[in-house]
Amino acid sequence: MASSIRTIRLLSRSTGFFRNSSCCVASARLANVSEFNQRFLHTIKRTSLPALTQVNGQSVRSYSHTIEEKPTLKEVQDRVLKVVAAYDKVTADKLTLDSHFMNDLGLDSLDHVEVIMAMEDEFGFEIPDMDAERLVTPAAIARYVADKEDIYE
Repeated sequence: MASSIRTIRLLSRSTGFFRNSSCCVASARLANVSEFNQRFLHTIKRTSLPALTQVNGQSVRSYSHTIEEKPTLKEVQDRVLKVVAAYDKVTADKLTLDSHFMNDLGLDSLDHVEVIMAMEDEFGFEIPDMDAERLVTPAAIARYVADKEDIYE
């Protein structure tokens, strides 16, 4: 499953590159070959090169524009609470870090799965089913995410 998702992402990126670059259309429209080469090289420079940033006087190559700092445990807890509060079957007045999804908030197992999927989308990694079964409170989810992101306080 993960390899097929990677393949789909790779194909969408490559087709997006060729669709967004002017090389496919420009070859038919441009009579001047040097102008075509300049546009093609500009597109390659704009899309495929990683950024170089300075960290403590050393050049660091990264594929993002800045190096992000790790969030604190409080920020992770706030993000978890916002995602759970955004779920339509949860009332905000009952929601705390220690609220049990089934006992306190009245969610069923399908709602629990949807909350876990929303957490995966929010934090950008997949939570295995064996781990997801144990994550029945926002505090447990925040602790799990903090462990995965190496956030210790």
